[in-house]
Amino acid sequence: MPLIQIYAEVENFISKVQGGKLARKHLKRDENMTTQMAFAREGKTTKEMKIVAKKEKVSEDFILKKVGKGQVVIPANINHKNLEPVGIGRGLRIKINSNIGTSPEDIDLKKELKKLEISIQYGADTVMDLSTGGDLDHIRTEILRRSTVPVGTVPIYQTMAEAKTVDEVTAKKIFEVIKKQAEQGVDFMTLHCGVTREAIPLLKNRIAGVVSRGGSFLVAWMRRHEEQNPLYEGFEEVLEICKKYDVTISLGDGLRPGCLSDATDKAQLHELKILGELTKRAWAEDVQVMVEGPGHVPFNQIKKNMELQQRYCHGAPFYVLGPLVTDISAGYDHITGAIGGTLAAFYGASFLCYVTPAEHLKLPDVEDVKEGVIASKIAAHSADIALGIPGAIEKDNEISLARRKLDWEKQISLSVDPEKARRYREKSKAKDDQCTMCGKYCALKLFDDKVDY
Repeated sequence: MPLIQIYAEVENFISKVQGGKLARKHLKRDENMTTQMAFAREGKTTKEMKIVAKKEKVSEDFILKKVGKGQVVIPANINHKNLEPVGIGRGLRIKINSNIGTSPEDIDLKKELKKLEISIQYGADTVMDLSTGGDLDHIRTEILRRSTVPVGTVPIYQTMAEAKTVDEVTAKKIFEVIKKQAEQGVDFMTLHCGVTREAIPLLKNRIAGVVSRGGSFLVAWMRRHEEQNPLYEGFEEVLEICKKYDVTISLGDGLRPGCLSDATDKAQLHELKILGELTKRAWAEDVQVMVEGPGHVPFNQIKKNMELQQRYCHGAPFYVLGPLVTDISAGYDHITGAIGGTLAAFYGASFLCYVTPAEHLKLPDVEDVKEGVIASKIAAHSADIALGIPGAIEKDNEISLARRKLDWEKQISLSVDPEKARRYREKSKAKDDQCTMCGKYCALKLFDDKVDY
């Protein structure tokens, strides 16, 4: 290819990534242009972009440019009718995801719908249906019908659940499931496109091996069939489906570390570099992309991991599980994940997947989901304050003023979990404006000279 033609193609790609003409127009989707990224690159503001800008207290032009560059995604499948759009990316509020869904050992749609309700009530920005037991299509339909927040899935789970053996799974079946879920209205999908045969030898010295269900299934498939990952080889077909319905691809970290000693190893970084290449290929087709990340990571390696992702994946939004900063906290992994999540968000992650107290132990119940959402919400909000996100500190100031005035009801109503705060207050049987910690020796009363003793 002549050098001048190469330069022209590079310039064309850069122009597309940088957002196109940026002339603002408000319009509905049409058959010729379905993705938020495609609209943004033509300088056309969608209703979803307008809603996100208002929620985030930023300009519509800011959202337009960020979506056009791929630095912000708005997961909004054209078939998800009751959706309240959410923006995910740097410069916006840190978002959190709640995982719900059945297992073969625990199938109860009513319970999963209650988890959905609790997730939204306590501030989850998205939910993922990870169901592997029961009528998966029906479960997903009901979750989508009731969810006002974006819904994500991991299509390989349904492929696994419906197959009798690894041997009978074909590439055709994998893509059929992806297409079916896209048609149903799924807003974003975890697709483990970066797990390749070349990475398998790099796993031999790991302590925990492969802990991603999707990643381990694809490794098993490649070993059994002696073929390349169909999601990697057939990435063009993935893009075709996702572009048609504006499904945001969440490039899955199938080789994420499952323990601290496996963090930032050759296998993890090999996959991350491939995800960066796939990100460019998706952007070239106007398909929105997030990149998923670790996992179990020592506190002192989190900054490095965030920086590597930003470098290899060209600023695409980073979606992290935790990260968990110790392996000993079974029963308390929501705390461990919140510690890692705050630091990860400060250094580059845009999206935190919650971790519940049930992590590593069992399928989470409704109370586990609530605790996981609240812990992740605290982590995300803490990062928002540190990052100076517009509006983040105001609620903290409001609750602090209520404390100064000993306005207990306002303090409770502004807290992340008013129900628990009220229960503690009532359980104490405190009198008037006192609490049972200090009683008449209240520091605020002493400071304001409102008490004699």
